[in-house]
Amino acid sequence: MSSIEPNEAGGSQAVKAQLRLREMVLAGELPGGTRLAEVAISEQLGISRTPVRSALMRLEQEGLLESLPNGGYAVRTFSERDVADAIELRGTLEGLSARLAAERGAAPVVLREARACLRRIDELLRQPALDDAAFSRYVEFNGQFHRLLSEMAGSTLVAQQLTRVLNLPFASPSAFVVVQANSPAARDMLVIAQDQHEQVLDAIENREGARAEALMREHSRLAQRNLREALHGAHDHPLPGVQLIRRRA
Repeated sequence: MSSIEPNEAGGSQAVKAQLRLREMVLAGELPGGTRLAEVAISEQLGISRTPVRSALMRLEQEGLLESLPNGGYAVRTFSERDVADAIELRGTLEGLSARLAAERGAAPVVLREARACLRRIDELLRQPALDDAAFSRYVEFNGQFHRLLSEMAGSTLVAQQLTRVLNLPFASPSAFVVVQANSPAARDMLVIAQDQHEQVLDAIENREGARAEALMREHSRLAQRNLREALHGAHDHPLPGVQLIRRRA
């Protein structure tokens, strides 16, 4: 007999459905404006309607979907301002997190992990050009570094709010790395980002709270620049989800 209770199993299925649907939206499999019916999604994913209903509600809370007046959901199209605001909010919270880490003092073990993470990124950036595998590793290490910065603050409250923001579409620190990869200035931008990583870690170690906060706020400006490139640059949107973003008129 299984040790998993029915409500636990349902919760697991809801998470599975949520992850799969989010992936389908951001991969362009479900374009902006697509209507999602509970029954059809349930059949497509092979998951019962109750966890699918929960998954759709969660994705609406994340902002990926919008509920329709007559029932069901549709994939949202985001304004450029929506995404820019989400990135700005992430920079504000990461700045606060970095300042708290500097003022309160970060755990030495976490600082060592962050340094090791940056060394791995340095190794990648020594290559004259990065292939898809290298960019995949960059995304992994970059995400790890940002998670460690959040941990350094020692604030469960700030970490929770930052997690919520990072779940917003395109607010992740690595959201536009794929777009960067196809830009002529790609490696230069990653080198700049890595220099900012090094500087903010130095500021935290030296207990320079205001400097650490300012550096993380500036760091988010690179994502804003990448957003503008993704929408207005001369390429065919190598990140499919970018097609969900409505440009400014």
